[in-house]
Amino acid sequence: MLKAEKRPVHLYMEANPNPNSLKFVANFMLTDEGVSYDYPDAESTANSPLAQELFNFAAVERVFITSNFVTVTKSEETSWPEIQDIIRNHIKSYLESGRAAVNTLIEKDPLFDENDSEVVKKIKGILDEYIRPAVEQDGGAIVFHSFQEGIVKVLLQGACSGCPSSTITLKAGIENLLTRMLPEVTGVEAEGV
Repeated sequence: MLKAEKRPVHLYMEANPNPNSLKFVANFMLTDEGVSYDYPDAESTANSPLAQELFNFAAVERVFITSNFVTVTKSEETSWPEIQDIIRNHIKSYLESGRAAVNTLIEKDPLFDENDSEVVKKIKGILDEYIRPAVEQDGGAIVFHSFQEGIVKVLLQGACSGCPSSTITLKAGIENLLTRMLPEVTGVEAEGV
């Protein structure tokens, strides 16, 4: 279990390309570097009391926690001005209590697997170095899923899941970068969308 400590919490909100998602940014890290937790529903929140509590709000449809932020995706029927301060205050109060956002300790680097081929290692390296920081700024994550016959499959998490501009990001951004840097890659697809 990650150790949490009581501390002053400064939390601000950031919009992102997904109009149904809002990023709540804290003044300290909530997870280990490069580790993200995506909760598409209340049933998936066993390791995150914070995500469990956020799903108690009827408008919350998805919770994503990584680095120093929580991205909350709301239902289309609800407008952000109706709920954003309530959710912000809840997250702030939760973090001020000293509880961990996620109760999981990572034993090994989730990016590294000694069984990966050289091409997969390069793909993961490019995703981590060039793409992860940009996508995190938008409140989400894109995680490596698989590589077969020239096609890289990735998982879209957080604000990226269901975002209207995720296809453009996937094709114009990620696919363009990977095919340019690695001749073995011919395309990129989102898995489970």
